[in-house]
Amino acid sequence: MYLLGIDVGSSSVKASIVDGVTGKCVASAFYPKQEMNINALQPGWAEQAPELWWDNLKLAIHEVMITSKVEPKTIDSIGISYQMHGLVVVDKNRKVLRPSIIWCDSRAAVYGNQAFRDLGEQACLASLLNSPGNFTASKLKWVKENEPELYSHIDKIMLPGDYIAMKLSGDIKTTASGLSEGILWNFKENRVAVNLLDYYGFEPSFIPEIVPTFSVQSAVNAEAAAELGLAEGTKISYRAGDQPNNALSLNVLNPGEIATTAGTSGVVYGVSGEVKYDPLSRVNTFAHVNHTSSATRLGVLLCINGTGILNSWLNKYIGSKAFTYDEMNKKAASVAIGSEALSILPFGNGSERVLGNKNIGAQVAGLGFNTHTDAHLFRAAQEGIVFSFKYGMEIMEGIGIRAQVIRAGKANMFLSPVFRETLAGVSGAAIELYDTDGSVGAARGAGIGSGYYSSPGEAFASLQKLDTVNPDTSKKSQYEDAYQNWKNQLNKHINI
Repeated sequence: MYLLGIDVGSSSVKASIVDGVTGKCVASAFYPKQEMNINALQPGWAEQAPELWWDNLKLAIHEVMITSKVEPKTIDSIGISYQMHGLVVVDKNRKVLRPSIIWCDSRAAVYGNQAFRDLGEQACLASLLNSPGNFTASKLKWVKENEPELYSHIDKIMLPGDYIAMKLSGDIKTTASGLSEGILWNFKENRVAVNLLDYYGFEPSFIPEIVPTFSVQSAVNAEAAAELGLAEGTKISYRAGDQPNNALSLNVLNPGEIATTAGTSGVVYGVSGEVKYDPLSRVNTFAHVNHTSSATRLGVLLCINGTGILNSWLNKYIGSKAFTYDEMNKKAASVAIGSEALSILPFGNGSERVLGNKNIGAQVAGLGFNTHTDAHLFRAAQEGIVFSFKYGMEIMEGIGIRAQVIRAGKANMFLSPVFRETLAGVSGAAIELYDTDGSVGAARGAGIGSGYYSSPGEAFASLQKLDTVNPDTSKKSQYEDAYQNWKNQLNKHINI
């Protein structure tokens, strides 16, 4: 039997088929082949049409079915990973009412910050583990205040993965883990955050039926089966936000384990067996995929919005697309640690939670026209991204999440030796690189949820470690000096 994993990102939608017996990925496909557009109608806004995700998912599944030559009836179950914090709203006919306000949209921060003050900071932290900030609930408040006519037609709100599951099955459901990422879950009462719903004036009926993260949640209906070339009745048995799912894909499920990604955005995600939160909500705590009322498993998440998107911007506008990313990495490696005092702050993709929801924009400091080349820019960008991770990891350390070993998929920014060596050097942690990604992790999650696998241990028995990057202690002071120079530049901007 086979397992199908879907990963709905903001850059593309990917589908992978995994052989349930061997655990190997037999085929993958993603669409579009160029990055999906993120529409920014005003500064700080970010929207995507949910229908665009569905159209690209159809293309990806058609390709992966043809490539794999797998018979649809041999697919046991489907798992879904999705970009976190997005808001999808539909009416009673399940028609999407507006483009999704996605994860990096910062328009709602003013509402979340006001809620944090009005409800009481300690009360919010004790029950929600976060400020309502710029998350899904606050995005809905923005719709309520700014698009009242449209708001009046809302029947249900969903996260991006819930929308894909609805398109597959016709059922509208969600999970406690998903609600927690929208700041719609009360951990103290182990139920929907009625206190926040009441404060914002939301109808409780907006919240879909809640199902366990690992469970047979629904099944592919006849209409979707015909559109996608799948078998009607195929089980949908797992869904999770991309970062909890990335942790799952790396078998990061237990307290003290840490996962990281560096795609469009970058994340460091540590699992805790105790309730831990940052009083300033610069890093955020959500229910992990295996969290239950009897076994606390919380994910403490550091998110940097401007990660791979900075590298992509440099490729387009500095390199004029003349260089491949591998060539950019080689150029970066030709420059010494510290980029000869050139620093880049990678905060050019909306408000950054780690900076207290400030939007300072990307910054270049110390540029010398007679000293620096494109290679210096490429290295300074990668170092700046890593140093932003280090800055956030210091906050995580303050609440007891310390990195000794960090697991990551060997993809995106982790393909760069400069990036992974700098992360190991400045954090002091070993970097373990694995052959996996979000769609493969979602497929394994589906196998756990459907009962195909008896346990996560069985699901991840074949997970392959490709490499380990240990800190180069002989260069420790060089990394520390470069980080301090970068941090000095950051402090100039956040202390204004």
